[in-house]
Parts: sequence; C-alpha cells; structure tokens
Amino acid sequence: MSTHDKSDYDAPKIPMELKLGDVSLEVPFFLSPLSGYTDLPMRLLARQHGIRLAYSGMILDKSTFHGKVLERPNFVISDQEHPVGAQLLGTDPKTMAQAARNLHEYGYDLIDLNFACPAPKVVAKKRGGYLLTQPAVVMDIFRRTRDAVSCPVTMKLRIGFDHRPTSRGNFWWICEQAVAEGIDALVVHGRTVQQQYRGQADWQILAELKERFPQTTIIGSGDLFDADIIVQKLITSGLDGVALARGAIGNPWIYREIEAILQGKAKPPPPSLAEQGQVLLRHFEMVLDLYPARKAVILFRKYCVKYTKRHPQRKKVLHDLIFAQTVDQVKDAIGCWYEK
Repeated sequence: MSTHDKSDYDAPKIPMELKLGDVSLEVPFFLSPLSGYTDLPMRLLARQHGIRLAYSGMILDKSTFHGKVLERPNFVISDQEHPVGAQLLGTDPKTMAQAARNLHEYGYDLIDLNFACPAPKVVAKKRGGYLLTQPAVVMDIFRRTRDAVSCPVTMKLRIGFDHRPTSRGNFWWICEQAVAEGIDALVVHGRTVQQQYRGQADWQILAELKERFPQTTIIGSGDLFDADIIVQKLITSGLDGVALARGAIGNPWIYREIEAILQGKAKPPPPSLAEQGQVLLRHFEMVLDLYPARKAVILFRKYCVKYTKRHPQRKKVLHDLIFAQTVDQVKDAIGCWYEK
C-alpha cells in the first residue's frame, strides 16, 4: 500500500495564485454567486473557513438603481470581506454598464456578467443563458461595462445554449472576441443552458478552451462537490481555477480540504459532530443578525438540508430542523443532535 493517502497529491502542478485582473487570490478557487444562498452570512462564514473571494447573489441590473435593494442581506457588503464580487443579470448594454458602475461605487471589487443562468424564468425574459444566442449583444454589454468601471470584469458562460453546431459556434466566437478585447477571466460551466444541471459537465471543452487561450484566465464550473475530484479536475484540465457553487452550500470545510491537497498535504479529517454543530449555530446566529426571527428560521432551513448530509442520523436531524418554528427550537435541535 502506498504511504500516501489517496487524497495526498505530490506537488500538483497548479499555480496557487489566481489572477482576476488586478485582484490576486492565494488559492485557485472562489465562491460563485448562488441566487438565494450567497448572502452576507454565507460569505462571511466561507471567509472564516479559508475562502479569499466570494460573490453575492445574482442581481438584476435595474435593481442597482434602487439604493435599498443593495442594503438587503443578499447584497450588503461587510468591511471584513474584500475582495467581494457582484454578478449582473440583464439585457440592455447601457443599463448593464450603469448597473456595473453603481455596484463598483457601492463597494464591489469585481463585476461578473451572467450569460449562463439556465433558470426557465430567466431565459424566458431573454436574460442569462439566453444571451448565448445573441453573441453580438454579449460583446456590446462587455465593452460598455468594461468602459464604465475600473475594476476587473469577467463573464460567466455555458458551453452553448444547446448542443447544435451553431450554438457551439456562438460560444467559441464569444470566447475569441472576449479574449481579444481583454476580458479579465472567463468562468465557464461545462453544460449547455438547455441541460440546466442534468447529465455531467463537459470538462474536456473547458480544457480545450484553456489550450486555445493559454494567456487568459479560465475558470471551470460544474460538478464540484468533492475536494479530491476538484483537484483532479484542476490538474487534468490545466485551468487556472474553479468556481465553487452548489458543492459549497452547507459545506464550508471544502475550502480547507482543497487548499490542503493543493499544498501536497493529506485532506483534513471530516469535521466532528461538535464542530458541525458549532458551525451550524454560528451560521444561524449570523442569519439572525440580518433577518427578522421568523424569516431567519424559515430561510435557514435550505442550508440545513445541506449541512445535515454529514450526520449519521440525517433524516431525524433534518426533520427537527425543518419543522422548528422558533429561534429556540432551531437552537435546541442543534444542541440535541450535535455534540457540545
């Protein structure tokens, strides 16, 4: 048997620095925008566990014209979390550019343009992933946004709207134009828009993208749930980094696991029940700081669905947390099921 743990990679050939324009990270990963999840508490908790960059939830361009929207927990910024990124969704180049300026002036350090969201309600309004069918509009939005702000501007893409050759051609054309015009990074999910989250992400296309544009920062996304697999994908694809999303919900430990493996160390042991309980309680208390008690109890349930996956009696724990109606009932359930 090897003297190395299977998760212990010998000096992986992956740069530990990730460059996004003039923003440099000490690790080749960050927390992606997750609509409904990456509010201030989740971002702060991620930072406490080793993340260096997190994005707030996706924001509609027109919403940035209303100051009170940016004061909501999804978008408010803490002094503790710079650099912090914002992701914009919209269709009109002028409005998107002004929205980017609004966000940068508010305090965001990076702007990501969303041309990837596959949600039916988004696509139906010709936003997000729909714009992959309108490559000229994509580039117009990028140019105007880049000229409107002094911070890094990146694009979130999928590998096409669907699997038709014309769709794949639009994807490659957008990438070529964006690279030629100085995009700070391309963040690409390895599925089409029509696939949504079905099937497996195609990391071979992401590797081809990096091979074609070696001087451009290329970030991969899709099926990133396990630290060992994430490092393997970084090694085999040659990408500059990965954007963590669904795999980070209720799993802030994944950041340190990835970093340890990249440093040639064994993956840290799974968190004990006591540590899990401490993190659950800390997250819930941060949610309580920003939301009314009743709303905090309800909102926290979606995180519990993910946190409890590690518990040996998950169904019973999740039942108690989902059916808790008050702050005390949530805390009692955590105290009951997780060692102190």
